[in-house]
Amino acid sequence: MAAVPMRHRSLTLLGAVLLIQVLALAVQIRTKSQGRLIRVWVVEVVVPFERAGNWTITKFRGVWNGYFGLIHTQRENAELHAEVDRLRIRNTELESESAESARLAALLGFRDAHPDVPMLAARVIAASADSSSHTIFINRGEHDGIHRNMAVITPDGVVGKVFEVYRSTSQVLLLTDKESGVGALLAGSRTQGPVGGVGEPLMTMKYISNDENVTVGQQVLTSGEDQIYPKDLPVGTVTEVKTGTPFKVIRVKPAARLDRLEEVLVLLTRQELVRATGPETPAPANSLATPVKHEQ
Repeated sequence: MAAVPMRHRSLTLLGAVLLIQVLALAVQIRTKSQGRLIRVWVVEVVVPFERAGNWTITKFRGVWNGYFGLIHTQRENAELHAEVDRLRIRNTELESESAESARLAALLGFRDAHPDVPMLAARVIAASADSSSHTIFINRGEHDGIHRNMAVITPDGVVGKVFEVYRSTSQVLLLTDKESGVGALLAGSRTQGPVGGVGEPLMTMKYISNDENVTVGQQVLTSGEDQIYPKDLPVGTVTEVKTGTPFKVIRVKPAARLDRLEEVLVLLTRQELVRATGPETPAPANSLATPVKHEQ
């Protein structure tokens, strides 16, 4: 520590004596609140630092707690999102199982409604990768008694015909394929005309005279003339009618949902599907109806 010069010692000593006297007076003097003056001075000096310290600690504690609270909230949010995703997946699975049960029940009900017609249920296992070919593959083949040109249907209507047969699978040519066709007729007038695919969702009905009265919404049924499909099965409904040369241009929407096939029925015979109805088993309006018998 540097020594105090001699000429300043007197001033230093004087200052120290004055400071001691002031402190002594502060200790002795009382304020109006009966507190020592020295205590007042100490409080005035210390309180600002104490307040600053408390504010700093409070802010730090708030930031610290907020940080851990944020981490905890983020973890809870991640767990909730994961749980929501699991529930969504499970809900989708349940909806799929419910839809499958409904489809299988419809197939079973249709088969039970036609006990005299041999048919075989099959599951769609694949579709053609060629966009120009409208075909599907089913899990039934030669060992199940499947042969070429057997009709394939659903409770809604005609799907197509068996095109190729393998040991345990078969290829089905859908009605919308360019190479596909079905003998058909207009419900009501019974006017006959083949329906063929054009490689699009809608089909065309050919050789209907311009003089024939054809309306949008009119049902198209199988005629049985192609020796493949039994008579009076739903083929589709008329969606567009135009006058053409020399025949009408008629567009037909398939009755079966060809873009959503998962299960189908293969008819093992060309026997007509006459629904077994009775007092306790009325024929549903939304399935293949009992064909009307016509004199040949």
